[in-house]
Amino acid sequence: MSERSAVMALIGAGPVGLGMAKALLEHKIPYEQLEADRELGGNWLHGVYETVHIISSRKTTEYTDYPMPADYPDFPSRQQMLDYLRDYAEKFQLVPHIQFNTKVVMALPLPEGRWELELASGEKRVYKGLIVCNGHHWHRRFPSYPGKFEGEFLHSKDYRSPVQLAGKRVLVIGGGNSACDIAAEAARVGKTARISLRRGYWFLPKTLFGIPSAELMKPWLPVWAQRIFIQLFLRVVIGKYSDYGLPEPDHKIFEAHPTINSELLYYMKHGRIQPRKDIARFEGKAVHFVDGTSEEFDTVVCATGYHVSFPFLPPGLVKVKGSTAQVYGGCVLPDYKNLYIIGTSQLRYGFGPVVTPGMDLMARMMLAQDQMELPIGLVMKESGVKIPRTHLVDPHAAIRAIRRGKRMLPLLLWKEKKLRKTLAKPAVAPPTVPGSAVPQINRGLEVF
Repeated sequence: MSERSAVMALIGAGPVGLGMAKALLEHKIPYEQLEADRELGGNWLHGVYETVHIISSRKTTEYTDYPMPADYPDFPSRQQMLDYLRDYAEKFQLVPHIQFNTKVVMALPLPEGRWELELASGEKRVYKGLIVCNGHHWHRRFPSYPGKFEGEFLHSKDYRSPVQLAGKRVLVIGGGNSACDIAAEAARVGKTARISLRRGYWFLPKTLFGIPSAELMKPWLPVWAQRIFIQLFLRVVIGKYSDYGLPEPDHKIFEAHPTINSELLYYMKHGRIQPRKDIARFEGKAVHFVDGTSEEFDTVVCATGYHVSFPFLPPGLVKVKGSTAQVYGGCVLPDYKNLYIIGTSQLRYGFGPVVTPGMDLMARMMLAQDQMELPIGLVMKESGVKIPRTHLVDPHAAIRAIRRGKRMLPLLLWKEKKLRKTLAKPAVAPPTVPGSAVPQINRGLEVF
């Protein structure tokens, strides 16, 4: 057993993990960064196809303290994103702290807030705490339909190149960003391209008035006004989704993650992509749809998303409802000290503007935890902080919450002392005098 009780373990060296590492260095918090892959980059290294470009924009994806090169396009490619992340790690001297090819297979809580980690090599280490930045685009979610498809059946995570689709009859399941990208590539190189949708989606073009769509959503513009603006624009420029054979959305814009794609509707108008209803069943290479139609395919690509998963933690330790991790302040639990679950939410655009200030707040929370006896998650819970209701995050609201959180940290320290005294008191039967009440901790504090 290797003793590292003065050091935090940081799992993952993707965009969020790198931002967290920089904040730890700035706040002089000792840490070791454990990365299962051969190099840094996270999903940009191992989880996306060769031809992918970001769907947000350069300005809404770059770290606030490290702009992307000025000669990058509005929508950088996979390779450009990897180069940028590598440059970021070199610039802030993060690489010497990363241990590559180091996979964590188990993490268990120990007394005094410490954590025992077991690596794939069999080595065991004890750390002061655990920071989880393992991402949420890796645990494939497959749909379940009656029957069995006898052609090629793969997840969008396993799609790498248009060569896989060339000359084939392709069906893509799903209406998200990856689904539309892959359907568009099938329209270019495949024999036929179809896309199966279970429900209606909001399909937004990547640019509006020549500007990346994400950059038009200003922080001073309330969400209801953003919705009105987008809907008016779509009606004028695109028309009704039903004109393309698509179902109309069954939700408001931003209640689910919108799909940012300028090619899907273009290829539909050219007949290169044809929409299909939800799948009823498979039979050999035939796919039967709920509207009674059927068609044969060579390849089915499931662009059906991912599970939020922490395979190295004890089952149920971090509860997940739908796609939302049940953590307070977006990162902590009430029952464990020195455990931080970071990066499970999904922003409406790129990671950079929120990651830099957000990771700075996380580091400050870790320093605050060092001054507390109780878990900071318990203090948040008893102070009225709520579990997130959705994994989707308005970036402007998140930035405001981060600023508010920094101002409220001293109050959390005060609340922890008060809560500690309350918990130390012996239990007292509630008073029976009419109109009286048991003193309770004020639950009005909202940190995030």
